[in-house]
Amino acid sequence: MHFRLGRGLGRAGRDPYPIFGRGRRPAELVRRLSMNGRRFHNGLVALAVAALLLAAWTPAAFAQETEAASQDDADQEGGSGADGDGDDEEEAAQQEAFSDVIVVTGSRAEPRSITESMVPIDVIKVDDFENQGDTDLNNLLRTVAPSFNVNTQPISDAATVVRPVNLRNLAPDHTLVLVNGKRRHRAAVIAWLGNGVADGAQGPDISTIPAIALRQAEVLRDGASAQYGSDAIAGVLNFILKDSTDGGAIEVRSGGYSAGDGMAESVAVNYGLPWGQNGFANFSFEFSQSDPTDRSVQRDDAAALIAAGNTAVRDPAQVWGSPEIEDDIKLWGNFGYLLGGGQQFYSHVNYASKTVTGGFFFRNPNTRDAVFSLDGGQTLLIGDLLDAQDGVLDGSANCPVVRIVDNVPDPDALARVLADPNCFSFQELFPGGFTPQFGGDVLDRSIVAGVRGHTQGGLGWDASVSYGFNEVDFFIFNTVNASLGPNTPTAFDPGLYRQQDLNFNFDVTYALGDRTNLAGGVEWREEEFEIGIGQVESFEIGPLAAQGFSSASNGFPGFSDIAAGGWSRSNIALYGDLERVSASGRLTYGVAVRFEDFEDFGTTTNGKLSGRYEVNDYFQLRGSVSTGFRAPTPGQSNAFNVSTEFDLGLMELINNGTIPATSRVAQLRGGKPLTAEESTNYAFGGVYVNGPFALTVDFFQIDLRDRLTLTQNFMLSQEEVDALIAEGITSAANLRNFRFFTNDFDTRTRGVDLVATWTPTALHGDTDFSLLVNHTDTEVTKFNPNTLDATRIRELEGALPRTRWNLTANHRLGDHWRVLGRLSYYSGWFDSEDVQDYGAEYILDLEAGYTFNNGISLVAGGQNVLDNFPDVNPNARAGVGNLYSQFSPFGFNGAYYYARLRYSFSTRFGKNP
Repeated sequence: MHFRLGRGLGRAGRDPYPIFGRGRRPAELVRRLSMNGRRFHNGLVALAVAALLLAAWTPAAFAQETEAASQDDADQEGGSGADGDGDDEEEAAQQEAFSDVIVVTGSRAEPRSITESMVPIDVIKVDDFENQGDTDLNNLLRTVAPSFNVNTQPISDAATVVRPVNLRNLAPDHTLVLVNGKRRHRAAVIAWLGNGVADGAQGPDISTIPAIALRQAEVLRDGASAQYGSDAIAGVLNFILKDSTDGGAIEVRSGGYSAGDGMAESVAVNYGLPWGQNGFANFSFEFSQSDPTDRSVQRDDAAALIAAGNTAVRDPAQVWGSPEIEDDIKLWGNFGYLLGGGQQFYSHVNYASKTVTGGFFFRNPNTRDAVFSLDGGQTLLIGDLLDAQDGVLDGSANCPVVRIVDNVPDPDALARVLADPNCFSFQELFPGGFTPQFGGDVLDRSIVAGVRGHTQGGLGWDASVSYGFNEVDFFIFNTVNASLGPNTPTAFDPGLYRQQDLNFNFDVTYALGDRTNLAGGVEWREEEFEIGIGQVESFEIGPLAAQGFSSASNGFPGFSDIAAGGWSRSNIALYGDLERVSASGRLTYGVAVRFEDFEDFGTTTNGKLSGRYEVNDYFQLRGSVSTGFRAPTPGQSNAFNVSTEFDLGLMELINNGTIPATSRVAQLRGGKPLTAEESTNYAFGGVYVNGPFALTVDFFQIDLRDRLTLTQNFMLSQEEVDALIAEGITSAANLRNFRFFTNDFDTRTRGVDLVATWTPTALHGDTDFSLLVNHTDTEVTKFNPNTLDATRIRELEGALPRTRWNLTANHRLGDHWRVLGRLSYYSGWFDSEDVQDYGAEYILDLEAGYTFNNGISLVAGGQNVLDNFPDVNPNARAGVGNLYSQFSPFGFNGAYYYARLRYSFSTRFGKNP
């Protein structure tokens, strides 16, 4: 079954005259700017009105169903069942012991507690998300899970729009993401620039999930490909949605950085209600937006232009900071209903959209190659428009040579060019140079639906289908297609990336008495990656190309009709597992095996052995060994991209291209069809629980073979440029280097995770302490020096901190006050762009809250309250102006202060909780 949408995918209704960003006319731009301050206010008012109307209507409309609703029978995998009063459960959950926390990830047997699990699982409760100032789930997880990393990703092409995340310092697509136990679809973005570890990865976008929709998140820190299939090498993230049938919460947040920028506002609502007498419907909505930040210094080359009298240069010429995020909307629904005969229907759906806008590198008006100059800034590049018309390069217009001396073009010669309609320089349009602005409109939606039940013989079954869709429609403005000369647009629609996943699952379970559980199933999955065609001007080779002017939209070339298309792949899997508890109850062991067949690269079989032994009432040992795999995505096998990067050695911008590994040019440099990565995981640890104190320590090793990554850059020859143009990559004429995906090296990742929690009885149970530690060390054990150079190896081994920990204390003062402190540590890291090793840093977070008797709570807090920054980049001014490492694992914006107002309500009795 294929759901291809066609080759050369295009979109109708484009503005043929894009001038001010994504096809906006000047009047439209002015309107949007004037509305910027009102947009959040209007969204807040509309949301508040809707919430009040819903609250007023619901008690009457659902009064009878509320009293009769079943709270136990619609329970579903991953917690998707009607659970009664969610707020009462939430209050009780705060008091439960570590050993009583129930998890569903990592096993197809009955849910069990953390201490009974054979593999390490972190449970992140809703309070852990609520007790922070951020709303992006990526940042929330980074704060509370030391094995989880995410960077700000400024000037990172599409990775700025959808940020890559890392678990255990492996690539984003080495982690499987589930929602309510069902596989989440990938994002459309491939992270072409991800500081080495994430380069070329294509994982899911978890920022589309609002924290207010979650009951808890489970982080399985173990290989699980034998259970879940491709990608589950570093571990599994399973997000469990709320399923309450009674009331909910409205939450408003606002915050900003101590520097006075990066203001962020959000409104979020969660609302649960009964569905008839035997089900539930739980809805979550979030609207947010955030302003950009700026942590730049003026570049030396821009400062020299200003000193030479060029008043058109901005200060700073190039901005390093967090991007602007507009109209970030997230809508989720979670449903469950008890059918006849004990069967259960379950479903969850989502819709999300946002616009992300960031910047690119500054284009110097004297030196930018193939736009302003061809000789490194000795003379300006002047276009002969008469030669462009007749196609004969004979100097028909007799344009003067404009020499540049001490950063100043010869004023007399330049004046002659500007006065002659047959001569052209881009200094006419951009006398101070230009800095392209790039971003994307993100659209994400999905639906999962299924039915589960039991036969009279005790066989449990579960049939489900899921569909996921993610699209990023790119835009770039304040740039040019230089080959079009004076007729170039300054804003372009370069095209889109689109990802679609379709899954069918049928699972069965059967319990042989109280001590043995058998499970198995079949899964069919198809995924498709598409490249949508851009507007013609974004990839066109214009008439001035023959005179040395670059073609395509500068900074992010558009996708041509030849390069655009859709590529799909299907696979089918058979899997089974057994779990058994010994007669004494002290030993539990499990065996899992999975056979999977992919239509493009063949079959793979993986297995897992796991066990747990209870030494005594306080101490248990656990361990596992497994094999795993990750299949390359259709996007990684077929996508093309051009990135403009700053070469610190050459001290100039260069265009680097990523081409398919099956391209004839790539094959000449060792490229070949991609195959699956293979892994072997080892884990061994222990659990100690004694009353209010709990400690888990787990050691792990992950051996990855035939690992997929992007090669080093290769310099293009003219013959290779011509070959790429023939393959539809029209912007190849502007490339200096190229790279491609390859399965060409092995790594070994070793580490230890420690989790300790303590609720001292001497403090009457009012204070909770937790310490979470992760140490991870990755070593490249085998590589091909022709495709992987020393810098790439340093990126893979050191781009992320090897050691992270956080110590948290949460103290409750009576029934109303609460204070929280969190100290986090990040060891040093290597930044390949700055070619610098940055040192370790400590971050302190503080928060205080007060809960009123009417369900209203007010919180104020700060993240990084000591206003700590990474080490200063010694090459900031001589380079591209980034004052701090762009890949800082905790960000580079400084202290962030916030306030949060929350109203929790119940509809069952018309009272506040």
